[in-house]
Amino acid sequence: MKLVRFGEAGREKPGLIDTQGQVRDLSGLVPDITGATLSSETLNRIRQTDPASLPAAPSGQRLGACVGQVRNFIAIGLNYADHAAETGAAIPAEPIVFNKAPSCIVGPNDDVIIPRGSQKTDWEVELAIVIGERASYVGANEALEFVAGYCVCNDVSEREFQIERGGTWTKGKGCPTFGPLGPWLVTRDEIPDPQNLSMWLDVNGERMQNGSTKTMIFNVAQIVSYVSHFMILEPGDVITTGTPPGVGMGMKPQRFLKAGDVVSLGIEGLGEQRQRFVAFEGNEVDTSKSWKGH
Repeated sequence: MKLVRFGEAGREKPGLIDTQGQVRDLSGLVPDITGATLSSETLNRIRQTDPASLPAAPSGQRLGACVGQVRNFIAIGLNYADHAAETGAAIPAEPIVFNKAPSCIVGPNDDVIIPRGSQKTDWEVELAIVIGERASYVGANEALEFVAGYCVCNDVSEREFQIERGGTWTKGKGCPTFGPLGPWLVTRDEIPDPQNLSMWLDVNGERMQNGSTKTMIFNVAQIVSYVSHFMILEPGDVITTGTPPGVGMGMKPQRFLKAGDVVSLGIEGLGEQRQRFVAFEGNEVDTSKSWKGH
């Protein structure tokens, strides 16, 4: 199944995509697409429902992030051998784990805000895992049983914040709107081999990334197992799994996003996203100065 959330930001309704590509409203069956919806029992109940019996969503509806109320948004760094090579980094001996703020999650086609003072906002097409069952200390041989499905993620990154400001990568990964998810959550049964999916990303129509999940260093099962040894994974948690080569930071000269740029991306079987990057226009304090008392 392809599960979606549609409607105004903050007021999304649950839905599914029928065989004709029409969004069908699931509000009569479940209140939302969240961790509570992603158990095997609930997914089977939705699966047994005839989509034609569900009301069609109004045409032209905005798509929200394909999973709501995400508690943990976890990311894996340098997880593609060819991406590690382009950045000059060594192949990690163990997965590099960091967090993206759940508050950065937005819809797949929503605008992305370039943070105040940013000069190095970058793109990353990634396969994201959505957890369906509570997972703690699971083995790699059973890890996929805890996965509800998969979706596309643009792991938007501010490289100065991430690399040049000290500390962990998290500072460059969780800025508002830096986590587009969707367009839909594809249940695990429709993606029998998550390690054989082509993926791509364009900036203003120019192909930047053209890769495959085949070149992951740590595969989906290994990632779920590994992370579950350091924290409890709850239904609805999202793990985004790294990016193939072609990011702006890896180019010579480096290339970063500016207001007006349009990024399109997709993964085989999981749909496509499209974001317009816009300038920051808020009144938030510039943390690069305020934290020092300037």
